[in-house]
Amino acid sequence: MSQAQSDKLHVTKAIKGLRPADKVAVILSVWFGAGLMPGMPGTFGTVGAAPLYFIIVGLGTWSKIISMAMIIGVAIWSSWRAQMILDRGDAREIVIDEVAGFLLATIFFPFTWLTLVSGFCLFRFFDVVKPPPIKRLEGITRGGLGIVLDDLLAGVYALVCVGVLVYVIL
Repeated sequence: MSQAQSDKLHVTKAIKGLRPADKVAVILSVWFGAGLMPGMPGTFGTVGAAPLYFIIVGLGTWSKIISMAMIIGVAIWSSWRAQMILDRGDAREIVIDEVAGFLLATIFFPFTWLTLVSGFCLFRFFDVVKPPPIKRLEGITRGGLGIVLDDLLAGVYALVCVGVLVYVIL
């Protein structure tokens, strides 16, 4: 059995018998199953953020800020709980951190296909490459904050790059 199938079975087994709040934490942390997809769970988690993106992008600035704060809080809590339940560190299946990072990179710009696609590509690039100081943050911070923080910083890098693209092209 491949590692991806083993991880998926581990997560689905872990959900059985959990308290409702813990089930919610695991379901959110794997972003409704996107993190259980084989191959590239981080990419699937980022794609899975699209429905939430389309809901938030049309809101006003303060609503976006409040939404982002709530998403970050939920991401830290759910990834921390899932990490404890799965008894593993930053498990590949936990992708709510990608959701938070991608949304940070994109929701503060008006919707265009340029902002959506460039935000997606740039966020995934920075999340995978982990330029300084992102890589160092992974080793310093633990728990849910440690899981989410590196993706938020990758989101900030992507946000700046998308901002430059928007300024130059539009």
